[in-house]
Amino acid sequence: MSRIQPKKNLGQHFLKDKGIAVRIASTLTGEGYDSVLEIGPGTGVLTEFLLKRNFTDFRVIEIDHESVNYLHEHLPALKNILTGDFLAMNLDHYFPDKMAITGNFPYNISTQILFKVLSHTDKVMEVTGMLQKEVAERICAGPGSKAYGILSVLLQAYYDTEYLFTVPEHVFIPPPKVKSGVIRLRRNKVERLDCNEVLFFKVVKACFNQRRKTLRNSVKSAFLLKNYDHPDLGLRPEQLSVSQFVNLTRWIEAGRILTE
Repeated sequence: MSRIQPKKNLGQHFLKDKGIAVRIASTLTGEGYDSVLEIGPGTGVLTEFLLKRNFTDFRVIEIDHESVNYLHEHLPALKNILTGDFLAMNLDHYFPDKMAITGNFPYNISTQILFKVLSHTDKVMEVTGMLQKEVAERICAGPGSKAYGILSVLLQAYYDTEYLFTVPEHVFIPPPKVKSGVIRLRRNKVERLDCNEVLFFKVVKACFNQRRKTLRNSVKSAFLLKNYDHPDLGLRPEQLSVSQFVNLTRWIEAGRILTE
Protein backbone atom coordinates (compact mmCIF):
# COMPACT_ATOMS: atom_id res chain seq x y z
CA MET A 1 0.00 0.00 0.00
CA SER A 2 1.36 3.43 -0.89
CA ARG A 3 1.59 6.18 1.71
CA ILE A 4 -1.89 7.54 2.28
CA GLN A 5 -2.88 11.13 1.67
CA PRO A 6 -4.08 13.37 4.52
CA LYS A 7 -7.76 14.17 4.63
CA LYS A 8 -8.17 17.96 4.59
CA ASN A 9 -11.50 17.82 6.41
CA LEU A 10 -9.77 16.07 9.31
CA GLY A 11 -7.24 18.89 9.68
CA GLN A 12 -4.39 16.41 9.25
CA HIS A 13 -0.81 17.29 8.42
CA PHE A 14 1.26 14.11 8.56
CA LEU A 15 4.69 14.38 10.16
CA LYS A 16 7.45 13.07 7.89
CA ASP A 17 10.56 13.99 9.92
CA LYS A 18 11.60 11.03 12.10
CA GLY A 19 13.97 13.19 14.12
CA ILE A 20 11.04 15.33 15.27
CA ALA A 21 9.04 12.16 15.96
CA VAL A 22 11.80 10.86 18.24
CA ARG A 23 11.82 14.15 20.15
CA ILE A 24 8.03 14.10 20.63
CA ALA A 25 8.05 10.44 21.74
CA SER A 26 10.67 11.32 24.36
CA THR A 27 8.50 14.06 25.90
CA LEU A 28 6.45 11.51 27.85
CA THR A 29 7.95 11.10 31.31
CA GLY A 30 6.16 7.84 32.14
CA GLU A 31 5.70 9.07 35.74
CA GLY A 32 2.41 8.32 37.50
CA TYR A 33 0.74 6.24 34.77
CA ASP A 34 1.08 2.96 32.86
CA SER A 35 -1.28 3.66 29.95
CA VAL A 36 -0.68 5.91 26.94
CA LEU A 37 -3.09 6.90 24.18
CA GLU A 38 -1.89 8.44 20.93
CA ILE A 39 -4.54 10.51 19.14
CA GLY A 40 -4.55 10.53 15.34
CA PRO A 41 -1.47 8.43 14.49
CA GLY A 42 -2.02 8.79 10.73
CA THR A 43 0.82 6.92 9.03
CA GLY A 44 2.49 6.01 12.33
CA VAL A 45 5.65 8.12 12.12
CA LEU A 46 5.34 9.05 15.81
CA THR A 47 3.76 5.71 16.72
CA GLU A 48 6.87 3.82 15.62
CA PHE A 49 8.93 5.54 18.31
CA LEU A 50 6.23 5.44 20.98
CA LEU A 51 6.18 1.65 20.57
CA LYS A 52 9.89 1.61 21.41
CA ARG A 53 9.12 3.22 24.77
CA ASN A 54 7.55 -0.13 25.82
CA PHE A 55 4.67 1.33 27.84
CA THR A 56 2.62 -1.32 29.67
CA ASP A 57 -0.55 -0.29 27.86
CA PHE A 58 -0.12 1.65 24.61
CA ARG A 59 -3.05 2.31 22.27
CA VAL A 60 -3.86 4.63 19.40
CA ILE A 61 -7.19 6.03 18.26
CA GLU A 62 -7.71 6.92 14.60
CA ILE A 63 -10.90 8.12 12.94
CA ASP A 64 -9.80 7.56 9.33
CA HIS A 65 -10.28 3.96 8.14
CA GLU A 66 -7.63 4.28 5.44
CA SER A 67 -5.09 5.25 8.09
CA VAL A 68 -6.18 2.31 10.26
CA ASN A 69 -5.59 -0.10 7.37
CA TYR A 70 -2.20 1.46 6.73
CA LEU A 71 -1.18 1.04 10.40
CA HIS A 72 -2.26 -2.62 10.42
CA GLU A 73 -0.12 -3.29 7.35
CA HIS A 74 2.97 -1.26 8.20
CA LEU A 75 3.15 -1.50 12.01
CA PRO A 76 2.35 -5.13 12.91
CA ALA A 77 3.80 -4.55 16.40
CA LEU A 78 0.93 -2.16 17.10
CA LYS A 79 -1.74 -4.39 18.63
CA ASN A 80 -4.19 -1.88 20.10
CA ILE A 81 -5.76 0.28 17.40
CA LEU A 82 -9.06 1.89 18.31
CA THR A 83 -11.14 3.15 15.41
CA GLY A 84 -13.25 6.17 16.16
CA ASP A 85 -13.45 9.77 17.32
CA PHE A 86 -11.46 10.65 20.44
CA LEU A 87 -13.95 13.38 21.30
CA ALA A 88 -16.73 10.76 21.54
CA MET A 89 -14.55 8.20 23.31
CA ASN A 90 -15.43 6.93 26.79
CA LEU A 91 -12.02 7.23 28.45
CA ASP A 92 -13.20 5.54 31.65
CA HIS A 93 -14.21 2.44 29.68
CA TYR A 94 -10.82 1.98 28.00
CA PHE A 95 -8.60 3.42 30.72
CA PRO A 96 -9.81 2.67 34.25
CA ASP A 97 -6.48 3.82 35.74
CA LYS A 98 -4.14 6.78 35.29
CA MET A 99 -3.06 7.57 31.75
CA ALA A 100 -1.24 9.96 29.42
CA ILE A 101 -2.27 11.39 26.05
CA THR A 102 0.04 12.29 23.19
CA GLY A 103 0.01 12.88 19.46
CA ASN A 104 0.36 15.19 16.53
CA PHE A 105 -3.05 16.69 17.27
CA PRO A 106 -5.25 17.70 14.32
CA TYR A 107 -5.38 21.50 14.34
CA ASN A 108 -9.14 21.69 13.96
CA ILE A 109 -9.90 19.74 17.16
CA SER A 110 -6.86 20.44 19.36
CA THR A 111 -8.76 22.83 21.63
CA GLN A 112 -11.63 20.34 21.96
CA ILE A 113 -9.12 17.62 22.89
CA LEU A 114 -7.82 19.79 25.72
CA PHE A 115 -11.30 20.61 27.00
CA LYS A 116 -11.98 16.87 27.13
CA VAL A 117 -8.76 16.47 29.15
CA LEU A 118 -10.12 19.09 31.56
CA SER A 119 -13.15 16.87 32.17
CA HIS A 120 -10.83 13.98 33.15
CA THR A 121 -8.20 15.66 35.32
CA ASP A 122 -8.47 12.80 37.82
CA LYS A 123 -7.34 10.37 35.12
CA VAL A 124 -5.07 12.20 32.65
CA MET A 125 -1.73 12.65 34.40
CA GLU A 126 0.19 13.97 31.41
CA VAL A 127 -0.41 15.39 27.94
CA THR A 128 2.34 15.89 25.41
CA GLY A 129 2.07 16.63 21.74
CA MET A 130 2.13 19.00 18.84
CA LEU A 131 -0.39 21.74 18.16
CA GLN A 132 -0.53 24.91 16.14
CA LYS A 133 2.19 27.17 17.61
CA GLU A 134 -0.27 29.91 18.50
CA VAL A 135 -2.41 27.48 20.51
CA ALA A 136 0.64 25.95 22.20
CA GLU A 137 1.87 29.39 23.23
CA ARG A 138 -1.58 30.33 24.52
CA ILE A 139 -1.71 27.24 26.74
CA CYS A 140 1.66 28.02 28.33
CA ALA A 141 1.32 31.82 28.56
CA GLY A 142 1.36 33.49 31.96
CA PRO A 143 -0.59 36.45 33.39
CA GLY A 144 0.16 39.71 31.64
CA SER A 145 0.71 38.12 28.26
CA LYS A 146 -1.54 38.87 25.29
CA ALA A 147 -1.66 35.11 24.65
CA TYR A 148 -2.96 34.39 28.17
CA GLY A 149 -6.61 33.35 27.98
CA ILE A 150 -9.29 30.82 28.86
CA LEU A 151 -7.21 27.74 27.99
CA SER A 152 -4.20 29.13 29.86
CA VAL A 153 -6.14 29.60 33.12
CA LEU A 154 -8.20 26.40 33.01
CA LEU A 155 -5.29 24.13 32.11
CA GLN A 156 -2.82 25.79 34.47
CA ALA A 157 -5.29 25.34 37.32
CA TYR A 158 -4.66 21.58 37.08
CA TYR A 159 -1.43 21.14 35.10
CA ASP A 160 2.11 22.44 35.01
CA THR A 161 2.54 23.58 31.41
CA GLU A 162 5.75 23.64 29.36
CA TYR A 163 6.38 24.87 25.84
CA LEU A 164 9.13 22.50 24.70
CA PHE A 165 10.09 23.36 21.12
CA THR A 166 8.89 24.78 17.80
CA VAL A 167 8.39 22.65 14.67
CA PRO A 168 8.76 24.22 11.17
CA GLU A 169 6.22 23.81 8.39
CA HIS A 170 8.34 21.78 5.97
CA VAL A 171 8.42 18.61 8.11
CA PHE A 172 4.75 17.86 7.29
CA ILE A 173 2.80 16.47 4.35
CA PRO A 174 1.17 18.74 3.27
CA PRO A 175 3.04 21.66 4.89
CA PRO A 176 0.70 23.74 7.06
CA LYS A 177 0.66 27.51 6.70
CA VAL A 178 1.82 27.99 10.29
CA LYS A 179 4.49 26.65 12.62
CA SER A 180 3.70 24.07 15.28
CA GLY A 181 4.66 23.88 18.93
CA VAL A 182 5.28 20.87 21.18
CA ILE A 183 4.05 21.12 24.76
CA ARG A 184 3.92 19.04 27.91
CA LEU A 185 1.23 19.25 30.59
CA ARG A 186 1.90 17.44 33.86
CA ARG A 187 -0.80 17.05 36.50
CA ASN A 188 -0.09 19.26 39.49
CA LYS A 189 -0.90 18.45 43.11
CA VAL A 190 -4.27 20.21 43.15
CA GLU A 191 -6.91 17.51 43.57
CA ARG A 192 -9.77 20.01 43.63
CA LEU A 193 -9.76 23.79 43.34
CA ASP A 194 -10.56 25.72 46.50
CA CYS A 195 -13.82 26.95 45.00
CA ASN A 196 -16.90 25.78 43.11
CA GLU A 197 -15.20 24.29 40.04
CA VAL A 198 -18.24 24.54 37.77
CA LEU A 199 -18.59 28.21 38.66
CA PHE A 200 -14.82 28.71 38.20
CA PHE A 201 -15.11 27.62 34.56
CA LYS A 202 -18.06 30.00 34.06
CA VAL A 203 -16.21 32.91 35.67
CA VAL A 204 -13.06 32.43 33.59
CA LYS A 205 -15.02 32.15 30.35
CA ALA A 206 -17.22 35.14 31.17
CA CYS A 207 -14.21 37.31 31.99
CA PHE A 208 -12.27 36.50 28.83
CA ASN A 209 -15.32 36.83 26.59
CA GLN A 210 -14.85 40.58 27.09
CA ARG A 211 -11.10 40.63 27.57
CA ARG A 212 -10.71 44.27 26.44
CA LYS A 213 -12.97 45.44 29.25
CA THR A 214 -12.31 45.46 32.97
CA LEU A 215 -13.56 42.55 35.00
CA ARG A 216 -16.27 44.71 36.52
CA ASN A 217 -18.00 44.98 33.15
CA SER A 218 -17.68 41.25 32.44
CA VAL A 219 -18.84 40.18 35.90
CA LYS A 220 -21.79 42.60 35.85
CA SER A 221 -22.88 41.18 32.48
CA ALA A 222 -22.69 37.57 33.65
CA PHE A 223 -23.61 37.57 37.36
CA LEU A 224 -26.16 39.38 39.51
CA LEU A 225 -24.33 40.23 42.74
CA LYS A 226 -25.05 42.09 45.97
CA ASN A 227 -22.18 44.45 45.15
CA TYR A 228 -19.28 44.78 42.74
CA ASP A 229 -16.62 46.03 45.15
CA HIS A 230 -13.98 43.31 44.75
CA PRO A 231 -10.53 44.95 44.35
CA ASP A 232 -9.64 42.85 41.28
CA LEU A 233 -12.67 44.03 39.30
CA GLY A 234 -10.73 47.08 38.12
CA LEU A 235 -8.27 44.81 36.32
CA ARG A 236 -8.48 43.11 32.93
CA PRO A 237 -8.75 39.30 32.84
CA GLU A 238 -5.22 38.72 31.49
CA GLN A 239 -3.83 40.37 34.65
CA LEU A 240 -5.22 37.71 37.02
CA SER A 241 -3.36 34.56 38.07
CA VAL A 242 -5.11 31.22 38.53
CA SER A 243 -5.24 31.74 42.31
CA GLN A 244 -6.81 35.18 41.81
CA PHE A 245 -9.51 33.63 39.60
CA VAL A 246 -10.13 31.04 42.33
CA ASN A 247 -10.51 33.81 44.92
CA LEU A 248 -12.78 35.79 42.59
CA THR A 249 -14.96 32.69 42.07
CA ARG A 250 -15.38 32.23 45.83
CA TRP A 251 -16.31 35.90 46.19
CA ILE A 252 -18.84 35.71 43.34
CA GLU A 253 -20.44 32.58 44.80
CA ALA A 254 -20.79 34.23 48.20
CA GLY A 255 -22.32 37.39 46.73
CA ARG A 256 -24.57 35.98 44.03
CA ILE A 257 -28.27 36.76 43.95
CA LEU A 258 -29.82 33.67 42.47
CA THR A 259 -32.91 34.36 40.37
CA GLU A 260 -33.73 30.76 39.39
